[in-house]
Amino acid sequence: MEERSSVGELAKSLRGELNRYSPGGKLPSSRALVERFRVSPVTVTRALAQLAAEGLVVTRPGAGAFRAEPRTTAPPAGDTSWQEVSLSGDGGPEVVPRTVDASGVLVTLAAPSPGVIEFNGGYLHPTLQPERAMAAALARAGRRPGAWGRPPVDGLPELRAWFAREIGPGIGAADVLVTAGGQSALATALRALAPPGAPVLVESPTYPGMLAVARAAGLRPVPVPVDRDGVRPELLAAAFRATGARVFVCQPLFQNPTGAVLAPERRAETLRIARTAGAFVVEDDFARRLAHEDAGPLPPPLAADDPDGVVVHVCSLTKVTSPSLRVGAMAARGPVLERLRAIQVVDSFFVPRPLQEAALELVGSPSWNTHLRSVAAELARRRTLLAGELRRLLPELDLPHVPSGGGSLWLRVPGEGGSGADEAAFVSGALRAGVAVAPGRPYFCAEPPAAQTRISFAAASGAGEIAEGVRRLRTAYDTLRAGAGRRPGSQPSRPGSRERAPERWATRSS
Repeated sequence: MEERSSVGELAKSLRGELNRYSPGGKLPSSRALVERFRVSPVTVTRALAQLAAEGLVVTRPGAGAFRAEPRTTAPPAGDTSWQEVSLSGDGGPEVVPRTVDASGVLVTLAAPSPGVIEFNGGYLHPTLQPERAMAAALARAGRRPGAWGRPPVDGLPELRAWFAREIGPGIGAADVLVTAGGQSALATALRALAPPGAPVLVESPTYPGMLAVARAAGLRPVPVPVDRDGVRPELLAAAFRATGARVFVCQPLFQNPTGAVLAPERRAETLRIARTAGAFVVEDDFARRLAHEDAGPLPPPLAADDPDGVVVHVCSLTKVTSPSLRVGAMAARGPVLERLRAIQVVDSFFVPRPLQEAALELVGSPSWNTHLRSVAAELARRRTLLAGELRRLLPELDLPHVPSGGGSLWLRVPGEGGSGADEAAFVSGALRAGVAVAPGRPYFCAEPPAAQTRISFAAASGAGEIAEGVRRLRTAYDTLRAGAGRRPGSQPSRPGSRERAPERWATRSS
């Protein structure tokens, strides 16, 4: 208890002295603070972490602590009165039976058998997870006064403030609810915004977990195609007109599974179209902390440019840390926030306080930014390796886009006349060869335009396993071609070879 008191007192003293330093100015070294305040180095580290979590200081490993830049002034409040009309429109179409199908989600959650390379996983491999930092954060969190008590139902104020700062200057802590990860937040958002039987517009292809949530709530997913620049605005507007939908779910940054980033000229247009339709945009910002080191400056979340409360923003710490650190956030403005809060309270009461405290300790520690930089560099290396190996050993698979964020590649499996048999055969053949890949069919809520597959590089153990996985895929592909009438034992065609692949496995020109 004395240690806890010392941390709070030191943080209070340092907070009161911050005005002595200009923004960006360096604070005294940890050694100087230890000597001056006669406290332990651990106390100094934890006090600085607390100030970092509050957005008052920035810690840089090896360089020290610096006063943070002042926060920008929040923009004027927008007009959210339109939501009262939209939220009251619950007398929608005839209710349709709910379908609870988790098969598309279980593909990325189920652990592969021993010896099978995990190209279908949706989370970072344990070697990429900040296990030591999380263990230290959890230990510190467990010793916080009141850590095992009941938290506020909206979440710890400090954690809500941290998420608000991450989302953008237009969002405040009062606009944020702490959630049990992104999947839980999506479920809450869809239940809050659409009555059973209603249509909900979704990107096509899109995340199977979101489709499962929508169907489990009795909603009718309606596809809106995407290209490499994200959702196509003209088709989005047409879908709103045709269906009368009041919700559109999208992933504007490194979309799953295509890796697309919503183009700058489409961002404002997407919000304008939704606002005209009196509809909400559920922004699933799952991959912002999975940007690769060569991604360049990232566009802000759609919620940061939305004063009128069109966007319900969803984000999470889970993807960049561990599947078990299920801490995320929803942000919204206007009366919809109360409905989101009510549904979350009914479903789960609150996110366990020790988990929230651990998350707060983690994001406020010097190791947090170090971890983000490490993941950004490693994901870029793995992506480049996987894309290169696929193009070298499996040029028959069409790779139209190499993303600069996320943890997977989206490929077309060549075949005749659609997706079903060719896709299933490829996925099954890959598993027999010792590689688990994700089939493309679960990413579509209607008939897919082609056979496709998602191959993850984040879940593999490293470069050696990625290279071996592609070699096994080559073997699986050759076996399929032999079974389709190709002479067994003959060499596969390569770019520049005189031999042409049989029409059944002909590639699509890019």
